[in-house]
Amino acid sequence: MGLMDETIGAIMPVDEGLRTAVQERLDDLTKPRGSLGRLEELAMRVALIQGTTDPRVKGKRVVTFAGDHGVAAQGVSAYPQAVTPQMVHNMLSGGAAINVLTRHVNADLVVVDIGVLADFDDHPGLRREKVRPGTRDFTQEPAMTREEATAAVEVGIELAERAAREGISMLGTGEMGIANTTPAAALLAALLPAPVERCVGRGTGVDDTGLARKVDVVKLGLDKHGGAVGDPFAVLSALGGLEIAGLVGLLLGAARYRLVGVVDGFISTAAALAAMRLCPAAGDYFIFSHRSDEAGHGVFFEVTGERPVLHLDMRLGEGTGAALAMSLIEASLKLYHEMATFSSAGVSDKS
Repeated sequence: MGLMDETIGAIMPVDEGLRTAVQERLDDLTKPRGSLGRLEELAMRVALIQGTTDPRVKGKRVVTFAGDHGVAAQGVSAYPQAVTPQMVHNMLSGGAAINVLTRHVNADLVVVDIGVLADFDDHPGLRREKVRPGTRDFTQEPAMTREEATAAVEVGIELAERAAREGISMLGTGEMGIANTTPAAALLAALLPAPVERCVGRGTGVDDTGLARKVDVVKLGLDKHGGAVGDPFAVLSALGGLEIAGLVGLLLGAARYRLVGVVDGFISTAAALAAMRLCPAAGDYFIFSHRSDEAGHGVFFEVTGERPVLHLDMRLGEGTGAALAMSLIEASLKLYHEMATFSSAGVSDKS
């Protein structure tokens, strides 16, 4: 049995039996019941993920996977592929938005080259895990072989296992890859499923002509690989990206090791959806950080009923939404632990 199958087999649903005890603690805090709204939900989610009435955050990390896409040749992005390695260099030098926000929330940042067309020199902030230099153009052939997709997923699983060993309890997803909103839209359309027109958005800012081209490209990919529908891993291999597959593994690994999987934006959500289709129980361990401004993201929340923590009209990726949500998740646990209770403070509860 390979690492991916072993990991999926080890993931168990959260223990809902803890819900009553956690809710009693939340209700005993010195406030009207439920008055902290979603913050109470977040504290509950972390408690169930960790399987304890004493949930804690011991360490936070965002893992940002970088990869290129063969489908970029179809003119689906407003930016050239050269931007992918340029932005990786920017992250390694500390100048990207994700650097600012991980510093802000005191989280580690790990950048992973899992499939960039360019090569990089050694750097303490970079993990070189290249499976291949970019995917293939899915309008012509599968983006990845099953073996390549498996290798990318297993890179993510191994990074989650390492995070668990190093005392990380909250693991955020991030990505960088020019043209990656196109495979993400294709995955959503195939795995939700949902109409292509609703899943495809403007990505890096394509105009109306570019948007129509993206819709056509995704439809072409779905038509070409229609035989994969019904097999989530075949869909991931045919239509996905190396960084998306890495994120699938990271999230499956987070679920296996009972880490809080904080899902970033649209591309990360496509990975989370693939992970949930491969292992429905894995979704118990995910918190969706924000609703991005990318069109298909709203469709995901509409169809699945999941609720994002934030809605800030962001569409950057990198892990930026995940980093911001980490701060609120951590705040929810501080409230859970540090607020006085009615019984301890001598405050009268509701009569």
